[in-house]
This record gives sequence, C-alpha cells and structure tokens, in this order.
Amino acid sequence: MSQSEAVWVVDDDQSIRWVLERALSRAEIPVRTFENATDLLKAIKRERPAAIISDIRMPDMDGFELLASVQSDYPELPVIIMTAHSDMDSAVSAFESGAFEYLPKPFDINEATDLTRRALEHTKSQRKTSQTETEPQVMNQSGIIGKSLAMQGVFRAIGRLSKSSISVLITGESGTGKELVAAALHEHSPRSDKPFIAINTAAIPKELLESELFGHEKGAFTGAHALRKGRFEQANHGTLFLDEIGDMSADLQTRLLRVLADGKFYRVGGHVPVDVDVRVVAATHQNLEDRVREGLFREDLFHRLNVIRVQIPPLRERSSDIPLLLNHFLQRASEDLQVECKVLLPEVSDYLQTLPWRGNVRQLENISRWMTVMASGRDITMDDLPPELMDVEEVVSSGDWRTLLSHEIQRRLNAGETRVLDDLTPEFEKLALEVALQKTAGRKKDAADLLGWGRNTLTRKLKDIYPDSD
Repeated sequence: MSQSEAVWVVDDDQSIRWVLERALSRAEIPVRTFENATDLLKAIKRERPAAIISDIRMPDMDGFELLASVQSDYPELPVIIMTAHSDMDSAVSAFESGAFEYLPKPFDINEATDLTRRALEHTKSQRKTSQTETEPQVMNQSGIIGKSLAMQGVFRAIGRLSKSSISVLITGESGTGKELVAAALHEHSPRSDKPFIAINTAAIPKELLESELFGHEKGAFTGAHALRKGRFEQANHGTLFLDEIGDMSADLQTRLLRVLADGKFYRVGGHVPVDVDVRVVAATHQNLEDRVREGLFREDLFHRLNVIRVQIPPLRERSSDIPLLLNHFLQRASEDLQVECKVLLPEVSDYLQTLPWRGNVRQLENISRWMTVMASGRDITMDDLPPELMDVEEVVSSGDWRTLLSHEIQRRLNAGETRVLDDLTPEFEKLALEVALQKTAGRKKDAADLLGWGRNTLTRKLKDIYPDSD
C-alpha cells in the first residue's frame, strides 16, 4: 500500500467538502474528498492518506463507524471528527473513540487548517516512532450544557484527559460549574467506577477541616468517640474534589502536599500511616499565582496541583448558551415544583443574553426557579423578570458597549418605539465621528482613514449631522 501526504475529507455535504478543499489547497495541503465513508474505505485499501477529516452524520456509514474501522486497521492514522452537535458528549465521544481532534461546525477556516497541520505533524511523528493508540474506553453521560465556542476548550480538555488520572486544577469565577466539570472528569476517567467525593474547603472551619479531610482516631480530641475515616480514605481509588483550595490554611497546605507526594497520611491523633490512591481535582475562583507571590499559598503545592489546568469561562463569555441553560433549568424547576414548565418569550431570551450575570450559571439557575414560581402565566414576559435584572446600574457597571447598546434597544422596544435604527444609527455615527476628529485634532482626512470612510463621505456625514457647519 502506498502512503500519501494528502488529507482525505469525507462529508455528504458538498458545500463542506468544497470549503475544506479550497482552504486546505490554499494552505498548500494536498486534499482529496469523498461523498461517503464507503468510498473512502475502498480507496484506503490502495492508498493510505496522511490524515482524515470526517463528518459524524452521513447516510451510509457514520463518522464513528468509519473511525472505528480506521482505528482497527490503521491505529496510527489521525482522524479529525466534525460535528454540528458541539456539546461535551460529542467531544468526549470523539476523543474516547480515538479521534485525533474534534472540530465543531460551523468551524473557523483557520482553526480547521491549523488542526489539519497538527494531524500531519502527528503522522510524521508516528511514522518515525510507530506508536499506536490505546483501546477506546466506554464513557458515561454528563450533565454539562453548552455549545458555545467558549466551552469547546473545556470539552476538549475533558476528552483528552479521559484516559488519565493526572491531577487537574479547575479555575473560574464562582458559579461557573467547576464541580460539574470535576464530576465529568471523574465520570470519563479510568476511576469512574470508584467514589467521587467533593468537599468545599472554604465552607468548613479550618479547625475542623483537618479531621474532615484526614479523619481521626478514637479519643483524638473531645467528642471523638469513634474512629472516623476522612475524605481521602472515602475517595480511595477514586477522585477527591477540593473546591476553593485557595482558602486553605498554611498548615493544611503542608499536610495536603505530603499526601499528594507520598500517597500516605496520618489521621488526627493517629500514629500509623494510612495509604491511599486518590486522584485530586482542585478548584478555585482565586488567582493562585498571585496568592503564591503574596506568600498565602505554597508554591510547591501549586505546582503539584497545577499539572493540567482547565479554565471555565464565565457566563457572559458564553451568552449563546443562555437559552439552552434556561430551558434546562426551567424544565428542572417545573419537575421539582410539580408545575407547568414556563416558556420564555423571544424578547426575554434575547434580553437575558445581554446581562453580565456576575453569579454565572448558579445565578441563572436561581433566576429560573424564581421565574417558575413568580410568573403569572405560562409565558414569561419582560414584566415577569425579577427587579434586579432590570436594574440599569447593573448593566452599565458591566462596562461592555454591546451590553449597553442592547439594553438601550430593549428599552426603546419596551417603550413601544419602532424603526429604532433610524435614531440610533445617526447617533452612533456622530459619536464615532466626534471621537475620530478628536483623535486627529480635527484633521478630516486622517479621521476618515481611521473610520474607513472616504474624505467625501466624512464631509457629507458632517453636513448631515451639523447642517450649519462650514
């Protein structure tokens, strides 16, 4: 069988094939396209490509079936899986099935090209070392919701870590769902059939946290009437999630470092070491590098925890996920409260996507429950929103011009105005013109260049805005 340097693309959508063929050709990457997986498998018996880019949903054979066939016969051949269903389960499924990478649709051409180059580099390396992939692992379902681009990095990280028990540090603002990600890391790991134990270290007084983590012997202190196993022992062979690790006291940081390094510890009041095999996933909303520099967090413990870092985006950076999350939370609230599921009117959904959501997903969930209880009818209108979501100061303090503009449009629409762009567009152009002229000290040609206008256009705009000007 001959080996080709070409990338093979298989997708029943002709437009996708055309876009990828054109993009890769422009990048000087040889490419060959197929309409279905069957034709590709026939061709691969005569010639082996350097990489494959495959859609998942195809009529005769889907992408996972193709991937399984390729993995069986050519395990070193990288396969990039494309899918329009850019959720975490699709990402993890792709990686678990042995895919080299996961490309959500609609994709960015530059990203697709970069992933392809990485696959080609992988092939070159594989041909030198003759390394093979490990067998795919069966995965469990997860409850993380999100299809935004901001969540794709999280899904990829969970997929790549699915065969590992390495330590992970999850960072992100409060309420972003760090424990959900930790649980997903456990569910998609070799330890999935063992315990997942979660503890919020900031919620327990520091004088009790040591016993909570490491347990205590009978009689270790007043009230210790019996031996008690701590969270480390309860999580043996499984995963221990330590939330808000940045608030841990210096003494406990030292004890934690020792158990991470040695795999053994002493219960409070104990003299016999206890051996454990625990994967630690830690999380914090704080900047641990800053706390290390301030002397508030041990640098050696930071490096021990920060083997792999997963950054969870705040809700304001994944606003396209808000309708999905709202539908999920409203459905769950209706089930919990045994009432009819409420439905957001489109204008309400659009408005909620413009808010800063400082409490992130947790705040959104609480608001969904509030609306389920307080909305008078089945449809949730703007009048049904809680007062704090209509607070202009809350929106203004977010500091994002898109949020401010969206709020202004929403205000005008709520007031019954029509043709709002007839008023807003001239105001926007006037503001841009004034700022540009201020920047150029009144030089019209330079201001026109900054705005992307011709000199005549700028002069005309000035005349429209300031009819009495020269």
